Amino acid sequence: MKRAFDLREQVFIVSSVRDEREKKIKEIVLDILELEEEEVTETSLFKEDHSADSLRSIEILAGLEKEFGITIDQAELPRMVHLKGVYEVVSESAGW
Repeated sequence: MKRAFDLREQVFIVSSVRDEREKKIKEIVLDILELEEEEVTETSLFKEDHSADSLRSIEILAGLEKEFGITIDQAELPRMVHLKGVYEVVSESAGW
């Protein structure tokens, strides 16, 4: 009985940590793109839907690297076209 509780508790903690990381990533992206939360979905395209240019992409990459203490290869920029892609790249680069 105790073991099942521990497993549920661990799943909750992992989920909470993931949610906090995704929230922080979204905050960084929204700040750099100068957008409000309701203007962006996980799959809305930064360039096409929000008029972001390539400089903004570099700013997002640099902000994420600084916040999470990671290095993201610039070759990953083509994947970082929406929040979902950014989450994936950051999580892979950080080894989460």
